[in-house]
Amino acid sequence: MTIYDTILTVLPQTQCTQCGYEGCAPYAQAIIAGKADINRCPPGGDSGVIQLAAITGLKVKPIDKQCGEIKPRHIAVIDSARCIGCTLCIVACPVDAIVGSTKAMHRVINESCTGCDLCLPPCPVDCITMERIGGHLEWTLQNATTARLAYENRLERLSTVREIPANNIKNTAQSAAITALERAKAKRNIV
Repeated sequence: MTIYDTILTVLPQTQCTQCGYEGCAPYAQAIIAGKADINRCPPGGDSGVIQLAAITGLKVKPIDKQCGEIKPRHIAVIDSARCIGCTLCIVACPVDAIVGSTKAMHRVINESCTGCDLCLPPCPVDCITMERIGGHLEWTLQNATTARLAYENRLERLSTVREIPANNIKNTAQSAAITALERAKAKRNIV
């Protein structure tokens, strides 16, 4: 196993981008290249920093507060009464944990949600909240492996399905969301 594979195995694979990189793989590459410190992954927590320090020989240090804080494990929950079916949360989810279709209420697959929070900013009606989950709270190697495979499968699917430039896809999704929001406001007589 290469040092890259070892580092990638230690990272939680939430793909949250809190580290400042587009996902866990680019962050692992930046660590190896000496472009990123080992304390930029809040989901990995202190134990992740300790493991990365052991792999890289770098000094253990607290999580960089600019990247966020260590939080209990949580997942996205969609308020069905407020969801307008804009699909922006689906586009934002790095592991395909949100399902639904245009103009239909969306649902989170709890077992697949990594708690990355990336679905929150694009939601035009703020119908998504992050809630702490009960039961087994620790993010395991199995969770990370499953999330990594889901992320890689999503990337593969998107690379083969879409021939439209990414900025056109984003603009189309945003346009659909604006239209859906205007339609929802009109139905509720909101000015």
